[in-house]
Amino acid sequence: MCRIDTDQRPTLPLTGERTVPGISHENYWFRRHEAVYRALVPDCREAVVLEAGVGEGYGAALLGGVAERVIGLELDAPTAVHVARRYGRTLDVVRADLQALPLPDATVDVVVTLQVIEHLWDQPGFLRECARVLRPGGRLHCSTPNRLTFSPGNAPTDRPLNPFHTYELAAADLVPLLTDAGLEVTAVSGLHHGPRLAERDARHGGSIVGAQVALAVSGEPWPATLADDVAAVGVEEFDLRCDDVDASLDLLVTAVGPG
Repeated sequence: MCRIDTDQRPTLPLTGERTVPGISHENYWFRRHEAVYRALVPDCREAVVLEAGVGEGYGAALLGGVAERVIGLELDAPTAVHVARRYGRTLDVVRADLQALPLPDATVDVVVTLQVIEHLWDQPGFLRECARVLRPGGRLHCSTPNRLTFSPGNAPTDRPLNPFHTYELAAADLVPLLTDAGLEVTAVSGLHHGPRLAERDARHGGSIVGAQVALAVSGEPWPATLADDVAAVGVEEFDLRCDDVDASLDLLVTAVGPG
């Protein structure tokens, strides 16, 4: 494990992929991710939790409010320093490659890895590592953008349009990966827009996401109506449910470790 030197003072740049709280134009994506973290809070209560791919750190900090301990793994040095400085009181931050988790076998109760697997080249190897560090009966929660709605028409082997992604997955792709890693899948859910977000979609040509993406590509300024709607999105406006998974925005698959 690599010690984090919090005396460094890096900036955390907006990459267009990492979600950062407290920025009005980022609020839709932040709330979309936060909705899944909040759904996992009950399962992380009083547990030893590993977050594989901690990102900005807000999700691990949220889980740290109820867990016995949270270990957050992050390879990027400036990001790891940022997380340690901002959230170090609620979690332990470790620089590590997710393809070789720096923990002994059977040492954690819950592995959380949200919006991470689509960035990895060796997805099966990563999931085997997750299975290895879980205690008997431990749970893995893995989320990823749903390929069927995120990149419609793409096959699993197609190179994603998103330059930060390696392979994008649908539920039918992800479940066998987990099973082959020795994990027993217990639930497959999908994140959807609730009624209030559906109203916002209708105000922006049928998709508040499409409106944001189009302006990001064109470089044109946001109209006030879009800026206001994005800034006002709340975590309660997303629905996480087990029906109509193939039409969902993001997938959340829960599995139990071996033994």
